[in-house]
Amino acid sequence: MRTRSVKVDVKSTVALVVCVLAGQAWAAGAIDPAYVKSLAAPGKTVAVVEYYDPAGKVVDRKGFASPVGFLAVSPVDIEINQKTRLHLYGLETCSGEMANRKEGFAGTCADFARQELEVLVKGAKVLFCRAFLTEREAPRQDVTCFGYYYYPGSLDTVDNLEEQLVSLGALRLAKKPDGALMRPDLAEAEKIGRGGFGMWGDPRVRGQ
Repeated sequence: MRTRSVKVDVKSTVALVVCVLAGQAWAAGAIDPAYVKSLAAPGKTVAVVEYYDPAGKVVDRKGFASPVGFLAVSPVDIEINQKTRLHLYGLETCSGEMANRKEGFAGTCADFARQELEVLVKGAKVLFCRAFLTEREAPRQDVTCFGYYYYPGSLDTVDNLEEQLVSLGALRLAKKPDGALMRPDLAEAEKIGRGGFGMWGDPRVRGQ
């Protein structure tokens, strides 16, 4: 669809596991669209976060429901409630200002990305996310998320939020200090975005 993470070194361990969990072929098993769709509740937006151990086994799960939906409070953060924010791991905005005439946008990179995330968050009936167990009590949790979108007669799909945002050119892949991608599973999505979508429609961004 194209709609307009054992405390050895916590950061590196979380990064590794979330990245492993973040592809189409999950260490914890492939996403089951039917299961994600079954979480939907009439009149509410539902968010479910599953927490995994290093072996890729689900060890805990938290569920939330809201009659008004959830908020995109930054280009990469979704506020579930006052105690919990979900952080889309391994992505970043471009720097400064951007413009894309085809999409009718001129403004900051951050505003464009938050706007696109807001569309995905508000349009989802279910937000289904996965994270490493060490994230469970964190106020800002590194996750990878899927959205279930349903519009009678036109759309019935479960899509990865990060893949959508990167292919739309709303966000780009962040890199480790050694230059390696933090989310190599999304390299193909960024190739699509670089075709001129979103930020990649601005020569200034391509030069960054």
